[in-house]
Amino acid sequence: MSDLDDFVARYVAGVRAQYDAAVNSPATLPAGEKTTHHLACSDGVQLTTDVWTPVTSHYGPVPTIVARCPYPIQEGLWDMHGEELTRRGYALVVQWCRGTHTSEGVWEPNVHERSDGADLLAWLEEQDWVGAVGLWGTSYLALTCWAVADIVTPKVKSICANHYGTDRFSSAYEKGAFRPDVLTGWAMQNAGKPVDADYLESAAYRPQMRVDEDLWGVHLDWYREWISHPQRDDPYWDEGFWGLLAGIPSRVRVPMLIHEGWFDHHLGSALTSYARLPEETKAHSWLKIGCWNHFFANPLEGLEPEHLDASELPAALEWFDLTLQQGKTPERRVDYYAIGEDTWHRAETWPPTKGTSESSWYLTEEDSLEASASEGQLHYTYDPEHPVPTHGGEALLTSMEEIGSKKQKEAGYRADVLSFTSETLTHDLRVQGAARLELEVSSSAEDSAFTATLLQVDTDGTARNYRSSIATLAHDAPYTPGEKRMLTLDFWDVCWTLPAGSRLRVDVSSSNFPAYSIHTNTAGLWSEQAHTVLAEQTVYTGASRVILPITE
Repeated sequence: MSDLDDFVARYVAGVRAQYDAAVNSPATLPAGEKTTHHLACSDGVQLTTDVWTPVTSHYGPVPTIVARCPYPIQEGLWDMHGEELTRRGYALVVQWCRGTHTSEGVWEPNVHERSDGADLLAWLEEQDWVGAVGLWGTSYLALTCWAVADIVTPKVKSICANHYGTDRFSSAYEKGAFRPDVLTGWAMQNAGKPVDADYLESAAYRPQMRVDEDLWGVHLDWYREWISHPQRDDPYWDEGFWGLLAGIPSRVRVPMLIHEGWFDHHLGSALTSYARLPEETKAHSWLKIGCWNHFFANPLEGLEPEHLDASELPAALEWFDLTLQQGKTPERRVDYYAIGEDTWHRAETWPPTKGTSESSWYLTEEDSLEASASEGQLHYTYDPEHPVPTHGGEALLTSMEEIGSKKQKEAGYRADVLSFTSETLTHDLRVQGAARLELEVSSSAEDSAFTATLLQVDTDGTARNYRSSIATLAHDAPYTPGEKRMLTLDFWDVCWTLPAGSRLRVDVSSSNFPAYSIHTNTAGLWSEQAHTVLAEQTVYTGASRVILPITE
């Protein structure tokens, strides 16, 4: 059994355990029947569509959950879902995306999901056994939900979209730096042919524009497009499928459950999608953010909080029982987990603003974080040939073992990593919302990058990462070597409480690979660069500060 097969088997076992524990949605019926259809899309391509119907379907329309999947390795997972959901009175419809599993056509990620999804919804609308419909999916399967969320048919009453968002740019880039651990790895796994090249070699390959042909043996126009547009205002992100996708949330009119994790690589995009929902849709939608990774696993190394509830099914079953079985309209709800407190909280909005203020912690020449700091300078040399390896992070996918909050090395463990640590906290400090680092810097290079990591140092000295970010010098305007420039490094939202007795730490460097692409210290389009140069980096204290949204 391969590592991937083993992972899927363990994932399926975990999901079945969640069904067994679902006391609020018990299985009271025998398992239903599975049939397979080959449905013709509007262009004639036939897509394999598996249908599981409960025994109650003989007596009239039944609530129906719908998913569209491109991953053949999940066939056993959906067989299990079909068995368990029919025992709860649901029908389940799973359509295999074109060019995947036994569906006809050519697999082109994203391209056909809107039209193929619309064809499936039209077919369901005509089936007399189909009652209220709910769309369901995680990751790419959630994309297929979003792709039709604004053009649903009358039977569709709700959508449950886990771990995906419609702002594709934020899943691909952070201020000029690409996310290879999310998209290079995914491209290798979905290249339309087996790729046996080494992942880290692929992620570091220069020029990246040729990695598909040189190492993977295939030409992928869609990947080359992704790595060619590092600017958010590039028309590429506002046109075609990505432009369409970004605009969909503002047109959604059915209730949505948006289910996310503090250490899921789609978190930033998903929160943007939630924010873009119309107010009348938010009034009947739920947002749930827990402390888990993309695979609903505990991301806190060495910690086993009692109330983590890292699970997918309970929320989905509650949602569909309410919207499909009972036919009720949900009321607005935001549930979120506080890291460090091991508690869940409920609010009307995210982030809650009541009682929140900003707290500034200044970087000092003495490697500390203070309420204020005098002007000074700290220096290090950044060599792109020896990047700082990623160890822990919130926006990772391929390096599964590194996802989450990991135990870190001691402060200043490398000459090219500057560490700044606060005094011991005298009271609990809850960070709730999006923190940022204002960093005044200069470089000997014509362009370069600066990274940052927010950490907590426990009373025993153990340090763990909770947020990271990056910014490139020439992202917003050309850079002249030696010029002072203030960069703002934005961190994704979080709810994280540092307890009294702990300390806050900020690490600053110029690389974090493969969470972010390796900056070559040269100017121009990153994916076309073939060589690197050393950069002498300077961080200026006095104005450099980390700004935390603090809730009393």
